[in-house]
Amino acid sequence: EVLIEAALLEIAPEIPIVAEEAVSAGRIPDTSGGTYWLVDPLDGTKEFINRNGDFTVNLGLMVDHEPVLGVMHTPVDGMAWAGVVGHGAFEEDGDGDRRMIQVREPSEDGLVVVASRSHRSPELEAYIADLDVTDSISRGSALKFCLVARGEADIYPRLGPTMEWDTAAGHAILLAAGGSMTNPDGSPFRYNKPKFLNGHFIVKGG
Repeated sequence: EVLIEAALLEIAPEIPIVAEEAVSAGRIPDTSGGTYWLVDPLDGTKEFINRNGDFTVNLGLMVDHEPVLGVMHTPVDGMAWAGVVGHGAFEEDGDGDRRMIQVREPSEDGLVVVASRSHRSPELEAYIADLDVTDSISRGSALKFCLVARGEADIYPRLGPTMEWDTAAGHAILLAAGGSMTNPDGSPFRYNKPKFLNGHFIVKGG
């Protein structure tokens, strides 16, 4: 987080940075202007501890409290995803090979669901049971956003708490790839909430 903050301040010193560890230490910048970074230096702590590679570094840029740019990186395999809302999204492998990504239209045969590897609940299982599902994928961290954004999955329901820095980067990449993220009732998903705490949400592709 120290390295990321220093780099962001060099790029754009006027933009406040909301970073997980800083907030935990009580260092909370003024975000009332609506433009700020949301930074999670290590998303997927359980995956990191279990050494399975499903942890990410997440950077999201907010404007008017909405995600407009996102960057996500998995250090173990060198993969990266990035997107600018209105300009498209891409993924890049460890060799620097880049390709554009976009969400897919769901198959008539049913949905591919991606859900949390470490935070599955009876409420989530009941929600998934009501869907027309052909396959279910379990992944850790914010990588679930990328699976929908790259057209590998159709829906990612999260019926448990997360923080805004957990979702901002993935949300931006998803939007840039043509997807959507809403509250469970279909209303818009907003940021700059009290204590930066997210409620439940539903991520969808095409």
